[in-house]
Amino acid sequence: MSIRNIPHWINGQAITVKDGRFSDVFNPATGAVTGHVPLAATNDIDAAVTAASTAWPKWAATTPLRRSRVMFKFKTLLEQHADEIAHLISQEHGKVLADAAAEFQRGLENVEFACGAPQFLKGEFSENVGTDVDSYSMRQPLGVVAGITPFNFPAMVPMWMFPLAIVCGNTFVLKPSERVPSASIRLAELLKEAGLPDGVFNVIHGDKMAVDALLTHPKVKAVSFVGSTPIAKYIHATANANGKRVQALGGAKNHMLVMPDADLDMATDALMGAAYGAAGERCMAISVAVVVGDKVADELVAKLTPKVKNIMIADGLNAKAEMGPLITSQHRDKVRSYIDSGVEQGAKIPVDGRELSTPKDGFFLAGTLFDHVKPNMKIYCEEIFGPVLCIVRVKTYREAVDLINAHEYGNGTAIFTRDGGVARAFVSEVEIGMVGVNAPIPVPMAFHSFGGWKSSIFGDHAIYGPEGVRFYTRIKTVTQRWPNNVRSGAEFVMPTMK
Repeated sequence: MSIRNIPHWINGQAITVKDGRFSDVFNPATGAVTGHVPLAATNDIDAAVTAASTAWPKWAATTPLRRSRVMFKFKTLLEQHADEIAHLISQEHGKVLADAAAEFQRGLENVEFACGAPQFLKGEFSENVGTDVDSYSMRQPLGVVAGITPFNFPAMVPMWMFPLAIVCGNTFVLKPSERVPSASIRLAELLKEAGLPDGVFNVIHGDKMAVDALLTHPKVKAVSFVGSTPIAKYIHATANANGKRVQALGGAKNHMLVMPDADLDMATDALMGAAYGAAGERCMAISVAVVVGDKVADELVAKLTPKVKNIMIADGLNAKAEMGPLITSQHRDKVRSYIDSGVEQGAKIPVDGRELSTPKDGFFLAGTLFDHVKPNMKIYCEEIFGPVLCIVRVKTYREAVDLINAHEYGNGTAIFTRDGGVARAFVSEVEIGMVGVNAPIPVPMAFHSFGGWKSSIFGDHAIYGPEGVRFYTRIKTVTQRWPNNVRSGAEFVMPTMK
């Protein structure tokens, strides 16, 4: 297999780098190096930001209708290349092909929302707020904005950001994870084919050096980030210190509450997909099942145990695969260390993924199921980001809600019950940003907005949807009066409408 040199994308051109620092890109299913990705220096970041800054005035002056027409063409091209991009995702991330296709679809939905720019960029108008005085507002773009995206969704998370930012009249610099760089370059090529002017969208690869250069660059007006909580805190603090608008989405420890009246077969299937899909490498993965009552917990564990043991683990391109590898050998070993910790701290382990058979090559780890997990255990407190599900037993609904609310993370949660009153109370009382009722992964559709609470988000805005429009624009309000023959003279008090 030939090893590819993956380029940056600056000012509408693929820029192949021959010198400097590079990082290996792996196929996690085989462990083989498939590419080399350049790690940008400060001058590379400056070139991308300069291209975006140069392109911005003309793009900002382009009508929302014309911007949306580019997005419509981009959407058509995405649909035509869906299989190709899904394969790129699977080959570099490792997730099964069907999951890669689903990720791509959820990203495409954000492009569809962005096509409605002429509608959602309309301002508000009030006639005669005072005698012969009108007032109206408009939303205008910020300028050059940047996105820093994680490895677990190579296409979807970038498409949570740049379509909306661009259609609002901004120009964009994307810094994708260096682990999964290829999908972003393919998206850039399709944007150019759709008619997007050069410089409006740029892709720069890199590590912390590139991130810091974006966070401190004087021409970058806003930064969007999705990733772990420690990095989100750093992004938020550094961007704020440099006068930028910032939305930084961090980690999660998502709980699913299983009530005694729940359909346990439905709950079991939901947990299998939500805990072990994408090898648990999702910020919306369910990693804790909170079960009310020992009898229900015993039944649920009995249903889960054989299913977890029998997950079909293989290369994501294998049509029979249900779970693929983890992203790197280092991350696999980190997840193993969490399993070691759970055993050491006394949790029961009905299924030990360290002992199950997996493919010889690649970065595979089988699913693990813990029971009798306590809130003081490391496996409960910290985000594992791997195929590990913890069962926590409680006696009452109130104990369950208090447990969930006490956790530092507040990204997503779900309740499984047949009782509408209990579900309604849970939705109201739980201190979590996204809630599912008999739906384990409550990721909002593109015309709503995605965002958690507490240590799962830093900044005032959730991502995409209406919140995304507000993040990528700033409001301007105009109060206007036209001259007439009536003169009242100067007034030296705060103006009021009469």
